Amino acid sequence: MDRIDLKILAELQADARLSMVELSRRVGLTKTPCAERVRRLERSGVIRGYHAELDPEAMGVAHIVMVQVLLNSTTALDLRLFNEAVRKIPEIESCHMIAGDFDYLLKVRTSDIAEYRRIMGERISELPRVKQTHTYVVMELVKDERRLPVKRAESG
Repeated sequence: MDRIDLKILAELQADARLSMVELSRRVGLTKTPCAERVRRLERSGVIRGYHAELDPEAMGVAHIVMVQVLLNSTTALDLRLFNEAVRKIPEIESCHMIAGDFDYLLKVRTSDIAEYRRIMGERISELPRVKQTHTYVVMELVKDERRLPVKRAESG
């Protein structure tokens, strides 16, 4: 990727609804070469999709908790079973395998604490191989950036 590709990526992250004409103007290309670059970035998997950013308040899911999960076993099979089950729970916004005192960190979005307690009891605590969980209620969302830093690509 060169500096123009990086400019394209930065502009599309900021506003994926830009017309090709406007994107071309912003990155200093004509429409056809810009469109070809965007298609190449899509084909190569650098651009994985285009999404609408939804307001959690308006969608009724502004309540956030972070859940530490400790498994009773971390064999390859156990990890795969846990991962597959987590992907099926829509309230789990993100799931990260962690190195340290616990195995996973989940970010869970619900309407309120009562709904979270229901999801915890019916879904999260029933995930495969869960030994223990610790829940942390988010009191204020300070930063939740979805954009990736677009930096100068190193060649080579």
